[in-house]
Amino acid sequence: MVEQIRINNDGKSKPILSYTLDIPNICSLSGLICTVLAIYYIILGNYPAAMIGMIWAVSFDWADGLIARRMKGRTGDDRVFGGQLDLLIDIVSYGVTPAILLLSYGNFNPVYLPGAFLMLAASAVRLSYFSTFGLAGGSKYTGLALDNNNIVLVFIFMFEGLISNGIFSVTLYVVGLGLAALNVSQIKTPKLSGNPINVLLLAAYTLGITAIYGWKLL
Repeated sequence: MVEQIRINNDGKSKPILSYTLDIPNICSLSGLICTVLAIYYIILGNYPAAMIGMIWAVSFDWADGLIARRMKGRTGDDRVFGGQLDLLIDIVSYGVTPAILLLSYGNFNPVYLPGAFLMLAASAVRLSYFSTFGLAGGSKYTGLALDNNNIVLVFIFMFEGLISNGIFSVTLYVVGLGLAALNVSQIKTPKLSGNPINVLLLAAYTLGITAIYGWKLL
């Protein structure tokens, strides 16, 4: 396989790590840090801390796009690299993390493996479709955008202590499969992250979620 190499205006390929100095990419990688922390706390069974990491991952994801659209002087290579980095981080944040969450809450019982696979597979298919065809009509997603997975799950988990673990694990299973189905459906959903007002609403939601789960940690 011949690997295509993009070059800058000087005819030389830029060093790989130079792209990490791009502000939107720094924001994307900050979201990845939140995701790694979320996975770490999920495995430990510290779900309140994990929920904080999951929602902050979404906030950084939305912020990087907003910053990228307002920045001047970014090259075509910068935009392509940033888009690819964003997609790869999305599969970890919104595919791998929810799948691990389902497995962990189910005490890694094999019965949860099919659900975890379907959630992760739907995420991979969803991102592959988007990277191929982009926005429908230039303004809407086909299928539920993956960032909604985390937004919904951190909300659902606020009710975790109100019902038994067994019932909640089944609820989590059903919600996870429902989100996976919506991710690969033909429904058209608006690009919420493209609107500054929605970004502010997410910021308020993130702070609220952080306060609620932070209180639980205390």
